[in-house]
Amino acid sequence: MRKLKDGFATFLIWTAGGITGAILIWIVAYVVLNGISELNVAFLFGDGDQEGLVPMIISTVYIIGLALLLAAPLGILSAIYLVEYAKQGRLVRIIRFSIECLASIPSIIYGLFGLIFFVTINKMGFSLLSGALTVSIMILPTIIRTVEEALKTVPDSYREGSLGLGATKIRTIVKVVIPSSISGIVTSLILSVGRIIGETAAILLTAGMVARVPTSIMDSGRTLSVHLYYLAKEGISFEKAFATATVLLAVVLVLNLSTKAFARWVERRNGLY
Repeated sequence: MRKLKDGFATFLIWTAGGITGAILIWIVAYVVLNGISELNVAFLFGDGDQEGLVPMIISTVYIIGLALLLAAPLGILSAIYLVEYAKQGRLVRIIRFSIECLASIPSIIYGLFGLIFFVTINKMGFSLLSGALTVSIMILPTIIRTVEEALKTVPDSYREGSLGLGATKIRTIVKVVIPSSISGIVTSLILSVGRIIGETAAILLTAGMVARVPTSIMDSGRTLSVHLYYLAKEGISFEKAFATATVLLAVVLVLNLSTKAFARWVERRNGLY
């Protein structure tokens, strides 16, 4: 009977995984097959009056880089505080409750906040900096919670051994805890990149949708997701919308593979892989 239950549970797990993988493959294949016919040099790099997707790709990379530069250090340090330093009590409960509240706020609310606070009150205007500041707040809960769970997976014996050899608390965290949890930290960054790339409302209300190559972070810019929304909403060309979605998937794939490769390099360097 026990083997029967184990076999049935294993079957359910594999079935669920297979269905999830099949849905992912179907969505990607549907998007690529509908958009690949529009992918050409003119569509990507422009032809005549059209600038192609290059401005949108550059604006997307700008937003991702700025948002991670702002949110990643704050999120990682917050997670380290919660796991390594904070004593369980009212303050920690308030912090965790605040993080959960941030994670549950709809993106359009972030967009309205960014429009009022960054664009209007601080006079940043519709700019890449306004958009990056807004989405950096959005991805903070993802980074904090994911890194926090990654730090918890590091065995206490690692910390005790380092401290027993005379290392300080901060050196133990930097040299032992963080390298041992680098995979989880990279996962938090990958999830954050996915959230940034897929965000439309908040970026539209803060970064604007000017389709040109930005010369500074104070310029307005149109990301790939905003461009995709524009093409689909205006009914300009659904084929071009699918082609833009294909490029968007390619950008996500390249960024994810790059961060994974970086994580493996760090693990090899520290003898953990």
